Amino acid sequence: VQLQASGGGLVQAGGSLRLSCAASGRAFSSYRMGWFRRAPGQEREFVASISRGGSTTVYGDSVKGRFTISRDNAKNTVYLRMNGLKPEDTAVYYCVCSSGGYPYTSSGVYNYWGQGTQVTVSS
Repeated sequence: VQLQASGGGLVQAGGSLRLSCAASGRAFSSYRMGWFRRAPGQEREFVASISRGGSTTVYGDSVKGRFTISRDNAKNTVYLRMNGLKPEDTAVYYCVCSSGGYPYTSSGVYNYWGQGTQVTVSS
């Protein structure tokens, strides 16, 4: 599986962005999808995850209520809608997919990682 993330950019605090991640290869709907991020000088952080059919989502505490993950299995694409952006959301965002395993918040259960897209939030 190859993952191609897009949609990052520069936005003012309080603004919104939508990240997209297109997956190549077969059986997209058989993978749990997710997003992680890494800010400069910080550890990688879990952002969100969505089940194969899209019915179940999990969010990191720092983004709950502001970010929404969704997927379109017909388009082999997962999205991350980010509202109410804060300067501390500045990071490289990585699209990931998992063939299985727990916990969903652990980077170790995700088999494939995209190249990342930069999100910068100015104050």
